[in-house]
Amino acid sequence: MKKILVALALGGTLLCPVPLYADDAVAVAPDAAAPAVVVDEAASGPVSTTTVVTTTTTTTTKTPVAAVASAVASAPATPAIDSGNTAWMLTSTALVLLMTVPGLALFYGGMVRKKNVLATMMQTFTITALMTVLWTVVGYSLAFSKGTPFIGGLDRMFLNGIGVNTVFGSIPESVFAIFQMTFAIITPALICGAFAERMKFSSMLVFMTLWSLLVYAPITHWVWASDGWLFNYHPAILDYAGGTVVHINAGVAGLVCAFMLGKRVGFGREAMPPHNLVLTLIGASLLWVGWFGFNAGSALAADGRAGMAMATTQIATATAALSWMFAEWFKKGSPSVLGITSGAVSGLVAITPAAGFVDPKGALIIGAAAGVLCYWGATGLKRFLGADDSLDAFGVHGIGGMVGALLTGLLVSKDVAGVEPGMAQLVTQFTGVAATVVYDGVMTFVILVIIDLVMDLRVPEDDERLGLDLSLHRERVE
Repeated sequence: MKKILVALALGGTLLCPVPLYADDAVAVAPDAAAPAVVVDEAASGPVSTTTVVTTTTTTTTKTPVAAVASAVASAPATPAIDSGNTAWMLTSTALVLLMTVPGLALFYGGMVRKKNVLATMMQTFTITALMTVLWTVVGYSLAFSKGTPFIGGLDRMFLNGIGVNTVFGSIPESVFAIFQMTFAIITPALICGAFAERMKFSSMLVFMTLWSLLVYAPITHWVWASDGWLFNYHPAILDYAGGTVVHINAGVAGLVCAFMLGKRVGFGREAMPPHNLVLTLIGASLLWVGWFGFNAGSALAADGRAGMAMATTQIATATAALSWMFAEWFKKGSPSVLGITSGAVSGLVAITPAAGFVDPKGALIIGAAAGVLCYWGATGLKRFLGADDSLDAFGVHGIGGMVGALLTGLLVSKDVAGVEPGMAQLVTQFTGVAATVVYDGVMTFVILVIIDLVMDLRVPEDDERLGLDLSLHRERVE
């Protein structure tokens, strides 16, 4: 109980009221004639060089998301909206939303037993709606407004101050906010894979609400906000599109959920094969396509950095799919559809923190490592830990995110990112991984303990045997 109280105190400290500051984005008049903010195509990711076009002055900052904001705040003239960049970011936002609905819904829905397919897809769809509202009301503000090094302020609650002419870098801030909303949607949805087929729907809603505000928003602020402590670390953390923020975050939370809820009834004694691998293959394919918005969109511009992120994403994903397939083939004697699709997702996960920082050779290495190590994470490590991580949320997203985050420090290309690889960068990457694992693990445990005390986490055994489709939603697939 003392440990729980200490953890709660920590969460309270991080969420205490903080001073409010003027937002980094600026509102401009529609006809304002001013120099545009041009993002250097060689450096517009989470660690980037932003060039403000004036007469002779340039300003350099550190990140894609926050660096652009800082450049806008310090620019002597009002930036203008770039229609090309805006068009690409609108497209990227739609692609990332496609990853969750229908992509992740189909991917997870095909992997569970037939009696739980609707309940599993219902979780993903409901989280999409829930996170949209939470992000609008307070999540975006906590993640990206200036506050403390650990949590943002409240000046962007209800997206206050964002109008049709409010600019973030060279795109409307409304587009940036919704682009980041799609990240906030898919991250908690990924966690559902770890506790599939046994959590109460009502408890899931409460858990996701608290987790998004107490865990996701603070860690996003650490990594991507201009005053976040990992953003200002020396050297700054490299997380191009969410290795720590999304994948390690979701994977660790999923593992804690799997331990807290316990194993499914009959686990280890009864066969629990996926009911429809066609759905899983279609879902994985949609994830692959949508991930171009996830990674290439994190350039926040239609430029060379976006192009490199797209290239490395495709290369790493294909390499990981083959790497997992051959590892499974060697180990079990035959390749499988579930294996190659899981391998592709592991490559997508691992390249996420590195996409705009490494060259194609680095992408090949990351993909090869991710396929083998995530296969081990979903088999050998899973057996060693003894947790019933139903759909391998930790094995794929937790392990894949760690592999990608650490290899980014070793494989970052100076030609691509302007950052030197080496031990100093690796230490920063390890610090970010460790901080995410510890904070996420502790806070997720505390949230689950409280929910279990108040309303129970798990459905009754009879309901679980019947299947969640009927017991929770009074529906079933015929």
